[in-house]
Amino acid sequence: MSKLWAGRFEKPTSALLDDFQSSISFDRRLLRCDLLGSIAHATMLGEVGVLSREDAQAIVEGLQGILTDHEAGRLSIDQEAEDVHMFVESLLTQRIGEAGKRLHTGRSRNDQVALDVRMYAKECCGNVLALLYDLLALLLELAKSHLHTLMPGYTHLQKAQPVTLAFHLMAYFQMFRRDAGRFAAAHEEADVMPLGSGALAGTTYPLNRERLAELLGFSQVTDNAMDGVSDRDFLLSFLSAASICMMHLSRFCEELILWSTNEFGTVTMDDGFATGSSIMPQKKNPDACELVRGKTGRVYGDLMALLTVMKALPLAYNKDMQEDKEAFFDAFDTLAKCLRTFTEMLRTAVFHPDVMEKSAARGFTNATDLADYLVGKGVPFRDAHHISGALVGKCIRENRQLLELSLEELRAECPGVEEDVYQAISLQACVQRRSLQGGPAPDAVCRSIRRGEEWLARQAAP
Repeated sequence: MSKLWAGRFEKPTSALLDDFQSSISFDRRLLRCDLLGSIAHATMLGEVGVLSREDAQAIVEGLQGILTDHEAGRLSIDQEAEDVHMFVESLLTQRIGEAGKRLHTGRSRNDQVALDVRMYAKECCGNVLALLYDLLALLLELAKSHLHTLMPGYTHLQKAQPVTLAFHLMAYFQMFRRDAGRFAAAHEEADVMPLGSGALAGTTYPLNRERLAELLGFSQVTDNAMDGVSDRDFLLSFLSAASICMMHLSRFCEELILWSTNEFGTVTMDDGFATGSSIMPQKKNPDACELVRGKTGRVYGDLMALLTVMKALPLAYNKDMQEDKEAFFDAFDTLAKCLRTFTEMLRTAVFHPDVMEKSAARGFTNATDLADYLVGKGVPFRDAHHISGALVGKCIRENRQLLELSLEELRAECPGVEEDVYQAISLQACVQRRSLQGGPAPDAVCRSIRRGEEWLARQAAP
């Protein structure tokens, strides 16, 4: 295929360079965005008189025909084309003749690709947000089902204090809610229309950039042509949000992996989201969780790849920036697949409240509440902490739990202990008393769920 820019050159490019610089294998996914952007550009050129109405109409109809063929699966993409932009312009010229050569008036591939990637990034942000909203709705549903499911809370992976499964799930709700905010912000960053920036210094044609933004659904236009073609911060924001979201998924997966072991036994993964062993017949491996955990590093790599590409680029556009797309596309594909798989895996997982409560009863998760009880009897906290710790030590030596100690044994360490101590350090009481906003008491978690539902409803509102 003859290069559309070849007029200045006296010999064809090397086959090695053609292969090396070709991006059609991956930027073909921008074809729809490129066609929509070109339709808007041609429409605007006709409206401002840069193109005749006849040429503009012929170009728009030709591009719409290509778009129709593409969406119907009838379009064969020329793999010899340098990139998706050249493919579209060359095919358009083949279909409508001389008018097709006028499409590129008033623009450069630099602002054209910036437009395409921004359009695609907006779509990706919207898709990820929809997946996150599905996961967040599931977390709210599960939390409502487990308001009274007692379980141990951990620090340092050591049992710390009793909480509920609802409380634990709502911690992840907050993480994924913040992720949604980051993707909404990335969408806002991408929602700036760069067409009209030209190669780096704008154009002498009287383009109506606000009309282009209107036609393409952008809320504003870029304010500096040089920045307009060289900015990829919006992709870095997407990749950063994707990396943090993958980190949250990975943390959740790590816990599910632990909980599904024989040692914990607090959750059973559905057979549809587990695999077996080729040699050990008894095995049921949480492979979906492990793959999400592993793919987190892949998305981190995509972020680091683009950060490294951009770190030393002089203004404005440089061919290095062609490397933005594969990292971006890979991160989006990976995250979307992980979110879909994880959500359905979590939906089908079976939690075991009885095992969780028994686990919370072991490990002295009520030791802090014993110290607080003693403080209520007038004992200074530091002394109460020491007494509670001494009683824990006694229980460890005798293989007992705090609730199994007699009143006489408790009074041997602190004479002020009364019969009400057993109610005070029951697991239910330990949880129930922590009713401040952000606490694990069922009432507090209910309020948190209600706030979450109200927030989620606002996101779905038009």
